[in-house]
Amino acid sequence: MTESRKPKQAATVILLRRAEAKGFEVFLTRRPDDMPFLGGMYCYPGGTVTKSDFTPRMIERSTGLTPKQARKILGAHYSPSEATGLWIAGVREVFEEVGVLLAAEQSGAPLIIDGSRAARLAQKHAALMAKSMSFLELLESESLVCNLAAVGHFSYWQTPSQVGLRFATRFFIAALPEGQTPLATSYEVTHSLWLAPDRAMHLFSRGELPMIFPTFAALRTLADFETLESVLREFGVGR
Repeated sequence: MTESRKPKQAATVILLRRAEAKGFEVFLTRRPDDMPFLGGMYCYPGGTVTKSDFTPRMIERSTGLTPKQARKILGAHYSPSEATGLWIAGVREVFEEVGVLLAAEQSGAPLIIDGSRAARLAQKHAALMAKSMSFLELLESESLVCNLAAVGHFSYWQTPSQVGLRFATRFFIAALPEGQTPLATSYEVTHSLWLAPDRAMHLFSRGELPMIFPTFAALRTLADFETLESVLREFGVGR
């Protein structure tokens, strides 16, 4: 394998919420048609892991999962800090793309987003997108920590070797935090929707919801669960 074809490490988060009637729904976003990877496809929020995701300061700004625990889940070919960085990348990416913050208060209390904090986070999200603030700086400024206990490892997929732009992606799963609403659109999202897994697969079969196989495979797995609680329990969310 040439260096240019080595897959980049990436993290994706499958967000779930309780459905109004029964069961649960999955959050899907459509990527802009002109994006070089998955353009026009529906997928879950996510992106490439960066070195900033597993710095000592960033790991110290996380709770709910130790580096040793993260490595035990993902495998010994990762260092403890690299394994933790995959979880952190998922938390960062889901905030960057759709504004959902999987965090807790530095004191350990659950994150509460009131009107004033919501306004501040919106401004800091814009600064993050403009690269005038880092995700670590955002957390520090709000006295928050990444809540890795709220994120469970779901699956692993790697782009085939014949594809030029390759990713080795860890799929994670999390419940939408109470009081938060994902952004409808963003720089990487032209459209978003909540669907029950069965409904999403039905629309895919009719050619109305384009997606790649790993996205479909996750939906197929989730369709076997009846409740949000059973999914979260199965994949270790809220360990």
